Amino acid sequence: MINYISVPRQLRYSVSGNQANPKKVLYALHGYGQLTEFFIRKFHDVPDDFLVICPEGPHRFYLSGSSGRVGASWMTKVEREVDIEDNLLYLNTLHASIQEKYPTIERIYLLGFSQGGATAARWVELCGLEPDTLILWATVYPPDLEASLSSTPKNRFFIIGENDEYYQGEALKQVIHSYDNMGFEVKTFNGKHEINNDILLSILKNF
Repeated sequence: MINYISVPRQLRYSVSGNQANPKKVLYALHGYGQLTEFFIRKFHDVPDDFLVICPEGPHRFYLSGSSGRVGASWMTKVEREVDIEDNLLYLNTLHASIQEKYPTIERIYLLGFSQGGATAARWVELCGLEPDTLILWATVYPPDLEASLSSTPKNRFFIIGENDEYYQGEALKQVIHSYDNMGFEVKTFNGKHEINNDILLSILKNF
């Protein structure tokens, strides 16, 4: 018989950008197998008024075998619902802490890349987070949330590379069609499963 116990836990996140008087915050949720200290490097060119927060998925593991490089994950198929609940508690607690520490923040941006995209979508839909701009990048929108799209932000984007190795051919067409039907503005670029700096900056500067 499976039982559960709640315990205090320390979870990591990285910070960069304007840490003095930021006007905007970008929460960036990484993909499967990434770590916060490396993922945050992708956002070094954000505008000067941005604070960047990169939470790390709570499950770290060796990427190959039992040693070497380490990555992190937001969840697996085992105890999926429990992990979703824990992830959202973590993100809500982090957000409350950031709001208290940086009262100058006026606008919230939320980006979810790959596996982190599903977690970002759930944070909005299940917790009522109200980002001014939502950016889902190379990810499938959680199918269990599609019935409640009315709460998603007005500025919502789906970004994907035309050569993304996880979405090729018909799969690429289908995921673009799905987001288009949900009212997301779709942007593509000549690239793979990666963050495109030019598209990212165009959104951060104009929305």
